[in-house]
Amino acid sequence: MSRLPAPDTEGLYARHPGVFDRPLSARLATPLMLLGASAIFIFGLVHLGFSPARMLAGLHQLGWITMMMIPPDPGASLPLYLKALGETLSIALLGTTLAALFALPVSLLAAKNIVPSNIFRFPVRRFLDSIRGVDTLIWALVWINVVGLGPFAGVLAIAVSDFGAFGKLFSEAIEGADHKQVEGIRASGGNALHEIRFGLMPQVLPVIAGQVLYFIESNTRSATIIGIVGAGGIGLQLAEQIRVLEWQKVSFLILMILVAVAAIDWISSKLRFAIIGRRAIV
Repeated sequence: MSRLPAPDTEGLYARHPGVFDRPLSARLATPLMLLGASAIFIFGLVHLGFSPARMLAGLHQLGWITMMMIPPDPGASLPLYLKALGETLSIALLGTTLAALFALPVSLLAAKNIVPSNIFRFPVRRFLDSIRGVDTLIWALVWINVVGLGPFAGVLAIAVSDFGAFGKLFSEAIEGADHKQVEGIRASGGNALHEIRFGLMPQVLPVIAGQVLYFIESNTRSATIIGIVGAGGIGLQLAEQIRVLEWQKVSFLILMILVAVAAIDWISSKLRFAIIGRRAIV
């Protein structure tokens, strides 16, 4: 068996001196970053009052609450809870739909291949960023003070919050579309509106539909949270039962939410796969 030639260490050193003789700053960069991250983590724990003793003491209370939740029992309030769950699903569906309808035309103005000029595109993108930067719960508190308590405030909160997110996602999908179809429409004598309608929209609509379906699923959970602050739905019932320590009803409401989210997840996944399959066939 022939022996492998000895490596040319001197030649490698001459060709790549930076690999063998790394500067001190490069060698210390990773340890210093790890040390800094650990220091920030420890400072955060101390500053926020993290205490293992308090956690261990709270386990007894957590165990007591868990035992009080068994078995889940809605009592005589099952019709009320079913109505509240339907209200939550309606808030998520209507809020998401409104956000998508309003975000689609705005996303065209934020797409680079539709509006090449950064002078006009920049303010639209920053506007979407500012809307998206405020959490749904904050928007719910704002709209409750504007239109009052109830599901209408929840619909507006989800619609405004998702408007910013959809504007960004839709514009990125439009920018990632294949330009060949647009060029084909232009070569056949089509104008800018024809390029958007027949060149871009058929490509991005399946992507947009998948994103909207995912947001409907996610907003079912968000509608529960904003219901706790007074925006209606099952979250309002959940907060009320926690307040009066009706733990069996609390566990039943949590199970209802879990089942609803799982069902919506299953339905939306089937629809997304159907849309993707249809797109692949086309």
